[in-house]
Amino acid sequence: MIDRDILLSRFIKYIKIDSQSDPNSESTPSTEKQWEIANLLKTELDEIGLKDVSIDINAYVMATLPSNIEDNQIPTIGFVSHFDTTPDYSGKNVNPQIHKNYDGKEIKLAKDKVLSPDYFEDLKAYKGQTLITTDGTTLLGADDKAGITEIVCAMEYLVKHPEIKHGKIRICFTPDEEIGRGAHHFDVKKFGAEWAYTMDGSQIGELEYENFNAAEAKIKIKGKSVHPGYAKNKMINSSLIAARLVSILPESEIPAKTEGREGFFHLTNIHGDVTSTELQFIIRDHDKDIFESRKQLLLDIVSELNQEYGSDTVDLVIKDQYYNMKDKITPVMYSIDIAKKAMEQCNIKPIIKPIRGGTDGAQLSYMGLPCPNIFAGGHNFHGPYEYIPLESMIKASEVIIKIAEITPEIYSQKNN
Repeated sequence: MIDRDILLSRFIKYIKIDSQSDPNSESTPSTEKQWEIANLLKTELDEIGLKDVSIDINAYVMATLPSNIEDNQIPTIGFVSHFDTTPDYSGKNVNPQIHKNYDGKEIKLAKDKVLSPDYFEDLKAYKGQTLITTDGTTLLGADDKAGITEIVCAMEYLVKHPEIKHGKIRICFTPDEEIGRGAHHFDVKKFGAEWAYTMDGSQIGELEYENFNAAEAKIKIKGKSVHPGYAKNKMINSSLIAARLVSILPESEIPAKTEGREGFFHLTNIHGDVTSTELQFIIRDHDKDIFESRKQLLLDIVSELNQEYGSDTVDLVIKDQYYNMKDKITPVMYSIDIAKKAMEQCNIKPIIKPIRGGTDGAQLSYMGLPCPNIFAGGHNFHGPYEYIPLESMIKASEVIIKIAEITPEIYSQKNN
């Protein structure tokens, strides 16, 4: 159905564009270099024949595949992906490696890095397929340029095959998802869909409508520098206070020791000296009450430290980022039923599980656009061991096409 060579060449073109976002920037997009892929996508959507193609002042790219059926009661649905890549690892000079007919053995990358099925067990499922990996010096960018590729290829196929009947379809590509701002300037009213799907999951078959509640915490600690030879009862070492703060948090509630619906505190950055230290955390939990208790624990720790060292020693700012989309998806569970049936008709076993992270869909769901998440096919995101099977990308595109095809039928049955 999908031309694998066209899909592969399109994907490689996208990942070779450096489009990392920057959490320290206040602009949207957070980096100027994201404009390169945004403008390219606008051009390509025009070229494949979509309508109402637009790009706004914040680099959000939208387009329409018009309905080709007469029933105007069929809802408009959408597909969403982000074109930025994470700032966690370099996305510059991406040099993808193509491994045809993967033999199931370890793949040697640069700088003595090894992509081994003994460590990355998911590799075993893709023996005989075509794997796309990094060269070991950068990330790959499948998160989420795979999703973009899959959507563009699916839309192109539907344009070329009008015999496949479907309702109106809207698509949007966004900046800055990796820094939690992908939906901040998303115009839900302009998008005009009843529900949408983010193509931003991992392994083939994933279908997700639960995610973490998420917050970020920024902490600044002020110390007092005194000559160490005369520092008794005078020096306040901000770095030691920072270490103490971290040690008070539950040792087992970190990403490396949690799974499933278990939440965590994640120290993402720390730097400083005697006089000043700054820490950044992200706080995550699927359960809203536990999420609130995690934030309160940090507030309590800071309060205790300020009582001991002085009221203005430790400053804490906590900012909520997104919430569990389950509450917003539940009223439109037929969107999940449709995606599940589409996968099954594409000979894919749906894997329904909570997301240990978030997508644009989490924020969009609370903005009035219910938006569950579908697999894009990649593994080991945000680092040099990232890879994606070409066959998974093809299947993702086929699922998009099938969703478009079966939505009118299933939606009509629901309302009869």
